[in-house]
Amino acid sequence: MLITNATLITWGTPNQILDKHALYVAGDRIVELGLSAELETKYPQAERLDARGQFVMPGNICAHTHFYGAFARGMAIPGAAPKDFPEILDRLWWRLDKALQLEDVRYSALVCLIDAIKHGTTTLIDHHASPNAIDGSLDVIAEAVAQTGLRACLCYEVTDRDGAEKAKAGIKENLRFIESAIRNPQSAIAATFGLHASLTLSDATLEACRNAYDGGFHIHAAEHESDQYDSLQKSDMRVIDRLHKFGILGERSIVAHAVHIDAREAALLAETDTWVTHQPRSNMNNAVGTADVESLLRLGVKVGLGNDGFSNAMWDEWKAAYLSHKAAHRDPRRMNGATVAEMAVTNNAALANVFFPQAPIGVLAPGAFADIIFVDYHPTTPLSLGNLPWHILFGFENSMVTTTICAGKVLMKDRQLLFLEEAEITAKSRNLAERVWRRISV
Repeated sequence: MLITNATLITWGTPNQILDKHALYVAGDRIVELGLSAELETKYPQAERLDARGQFVMPGNICAHTHFYGAFARGMAIPGAAPKDFPEILDRLWWRLDKALQLEDVRYSALVCLIDAIKHGTTTLIDHHASPNAIDGSLDVIAEAVAQTGLRACLCYEVTDRDGAEKAKAGIKENLRFIESAIRNPQSAIAATFGLHASLTLSDATLEACRNAYDGGFHIHAAEHESDQYDSLQKSDMRVIDRLHKFGILGERSIVAHAVHIDAREAALLAETDTWVTHQPRSNMNNAVGTADVESLLRLGVKVGLGNDGFSNAMWDEWKAAYLSHKAAHRDPRRMNGATVAEMAVTNNAALANVFFPQAPIGVLAPGAFADIIFVDYHPTTPLSLGNLPWHILFGFENSMVTTTICAGKVLMKDRQLLFLEEAEITAKSRNLAERVWRRISV
């Protein structure tokens, strides 16, 4: 396939903006970049996809999400509004996840993945929970990912909050799915080992998880002060120290949030090369505070950008990151636009490559995965490499994504999904979600 008449944003090192260019794609990889006229002559037999002058750039990446959260959209919480994050967990999320059956898991994933295609997000790292439908749940999500044609890394969150047997079942589900992913190294579906959070994990379960697997973990940490209070009570240690003690940190591990950590915990994350993901929309919604990700980055911690189950419109997460830190600190100098791009582009791509090491990801370059989006943006002021992050922050809208390609396959063209019946899937989703809500209210 030859993508012609494009303005390429490569996100390479160095980044380049290349006018009147083309991309030649073979299989799931980018083969060559060049002037449109030259590549049209070089590949005369190639199938053509005319970008019509649009911006063509790598697909967005989400470093931490929850597909099953799709079924919470519009759901009322009976009684007075929850007063803090622990109440939100108890009255919303831990009731929702218990109500999920495997078909609910499938359709909550499908609607999130459709949302991702429409908004130009081609790679997602998911963190799943369905304590009454554990066995096979990751296979169901993987089938949904394969059906949509996107790229995803999956895990199941192990927790003690539903009892010892379900904790063991969660460990088993992770190990089974990881083994399945190892047998299919060229797949667009990868695996890691999920843990909920320190506050719902005993020492025995943490030790069992680390004894069962040493390839990295995906866990929430210090999202709210309650995680620290619980850890100090259990172990006389702060959360990151406790996770370090049990061997949970490391270069293949992801710590989501890290809002309430101290300087030594931040240093431990840097020393262990552990990834951190920042989810500003979720943090604002849950009123848990603002993670000091600028300091973490200065320390050398690798910080990426996730959405924690919010919409897979990642430019909305860019904007939330850019604005929330300025508001929280009452300082317009906080959270430089280039810092947002560092998290969302450079670091997210590096994190994705941990799980998909076969080829570069998040960049337009020969040999990279052909995960590509077209953006119908007409800048009203000069656009350059220096001001590109601010054009994205103040000019790009998710509705401007017109075409989404993942692994060389066109999934959406001119805003039309090519392989999915959105109306049918969302109708089924509404029906299933209504049943889930009824089970919660009983």
